[in-house]
Amino acid sequence: MLQYRFDGPEDAPVLVIGPSLGTTWHMWDRQIPELSQHWRIFRYDLPGHGGAPAYPAAAVTDLADRLLATLDSVGVQRFGYAGCSIGGAVGADLALRHPHRVAALALVAASPRFGTADEFRQRGVIVRSNGLEPIARTSPERWFTPGFAAAQPAIVEWAVQMVRTTDPGCYIASCEALAAFDIRTELPRIGVPTLVLVGAEDKVTGPAEARTLVAGIPDARLALVPGASHLAPVEQPAAVTDLLLMHFSTAWQDTLASIPVPPSPGFSAPGFSAPFAPVVPVAEIAAAADLPDASPTGRSDRYDRGMKVRREVLGDAHVDAATAASDPFTDDFQDLLTRYAWGEIWSREGLDRRARSCVSLTAVVASGHLGGLAQHVRAALRNGLTPVEIKEVLLQTAVYCGIPAASAAFEIAQSVIQEETTPPA
Repeated sequence: MLQYRFDGPEDAPVLVIGPSLGTTWHMWDRQIPELSQHWRIFRYDLPGHGGAPAYPAAAVTDLADRLLATLDSVGVQRFGYAGCSIGGAVGADLALRHPHRVAALALVAASPRFGTADEFRQRGVIVRSNGLEPIARTSPERWFTPGFAAAQPAIVEWAVQMVRTTDPGCYIASCEALAAFDIRTELPRIGVPTLVLVGAEDKVTGPAEARTLVAGIPDARLALVPGASHLAPVEQPAAVTDLLLMHFSTAWQDTLASIPVPPSPGFSAPGFSAPFAPVVPVAEIAAAADLPDASPTGRSDRYDRGMKVRREVLGDAHVDAATAASDPFTDDFQDLLTRYAWGEIWSREGLDRRARSCVSLTAVVASGHLGGLAQHVRAALRNGLTPVEIKEVLLQTAVYCGIPAASAAFEIAQSVIQEETTPPA
């Protein structure tokens, strides 16, 4: 269950609004007076955000399932959905897995893939080592244009406080969820009316990512908001409100008629009417991006599973470098490594990844293969070990593997930990 609140008349159609990572439902405060005249607004907080219970969710599908369970508990079956950033990811997942529940969709500052998995797992390492203060300090430059940040210091400080009051474990879990989120090849299956809304100056999920969404989602429309960065609903509230009003008033779809769904007792589909004139979008641009090709076929399930785990543990950059350097002489070894080490051993359920990292660090030091220690220290940080825990593992190796080996290991690990846990300037 998620923390939530309602605004607006009880007999109106429900519009669900989802927040961005590190924010609370209050990021939508300035849209509520207008939107709640026409819909019953349901806002929710991510786990550990805004004082919500700190039950981490490490997958977007988990967040979507919790949201549906919460909506079910209050009797909401069909709804419109608007979400910002990770909130948009939740909406896209709902449209893919539960299209009969979603009447219309608005994706705000969203992307079919948010940056790279390495970027978000690195952010998790920084939070685990330093807390949320480094993220809070740098949030304004990611969320707002420089002019807005300079002119509205109170709003900037309010935004920073939202991050500071977030539970670190839940923030890290949300980073893991975004690291694993990639629906680029699934976009054509989104069949609900969709508006993609993006700030023209968004450097996090900007117009390029928005164009990819529009290129992939059938009949999606793209609205560009001038003078806005990532948190466009906060920075340009009137423009965003107008766009949402127009979209949901004209695109609200009777999903019961258009998408077959098994009958459910008590399921109703209230109609919708919009007593206001549509507002013209601020700007629209045509789709131009192509969808990526589907993943290569012909690989075994063990290989695919192994490559997924290998990338999650070692990072895309390391795996890409290893595979790029491979040639016909080493291809078979890379295949063996992926299938056996990562597709079998690292994929077993008997130990979690933290425990496997402890074993791997010890084995590398004991065998004297210190050339591979740096990548395993990075992997340990990504797998949830803290620098203090890595130190304890190396102290243990000093007793059982010898002081010289441990001394060299400490030197390597110290350098990697400093590099990986130092917040960006």
